[in-house]
Amino acid sequence: MRILRGSLVACCLGLLLAGAGQPARAREISAQEAVAQAQREAEGKVLSVQTLTVGKRKVYRIKMLTRDGQVRVVQVLADQ
Repeated sequence: MRILRGSLVACCLGLLLAGAGQPARAREISAQEAVAQAQREAEGKVLSVQTLTVGKRKVYRIKMLTRDGQVRVVQVLADQ
């Protein structure tokens, strides 16, 4: 059992070191997830959703009608 435990620790340490020095990759969210995030922020009815590329980044542009009748545009980055 002691040999197995030492091997397990060495294996985990090797996996951790293998990823060291490499930037963490962001998870790309879907348009539906971006809409849910925008609705939490602006509370309103979604009028439209556009997917844009700004530089090398993907951005969701969500146009919403707020409860008080204002049109608000929320932009959500796809990589989170």
